[in-house]
Amino acid sequence: QVQLVESGGGLVQAGGSLRLSCAASGRTFSNYAMGWFRQASGKEREFVTGIDWSGGTTYYADPVKGRFSISRDNAKNTMFLQMASLKPEDTAVYYCAAREYPSYTTSARDYQYWGPGTQVTVSS
Repeated sequence: QVQLVESGGGLVQAGGSLRLSCAASGRTFSNYAMGWFRQASGKEREFVTGIDWSGGTTYYADPVKGRFSISRDNAKNTMFLQMASLKPEDTAVYYCAAREYPSYTTSARDYQYWGPGTQVTVSS
């Protein structure tokens, strides 16, 4: 199995940027497709973006398209989420997740491993 830990969250003003990292340990990182999800207070967890095992294919949910960018460094067992033009509605706990298949999906139930999450708060 793989263990995941997110970092890089914090408080930022609207319009600002943050870069989240997800460090993986355990089994070979490149065996897993990865995703970022988020959960705002009182809301269900939602898909943000996904990346396949090689980093060659990515997909973004409409609310973040054009503002967020996902990437991974398999040599360093790390995935990143670069967030720009942040909005108050981006405020949530952000989770990285791993799926033991080459390709990502948008459903949280398809991911077997999860990090504990990192809080992102965007002030207006």
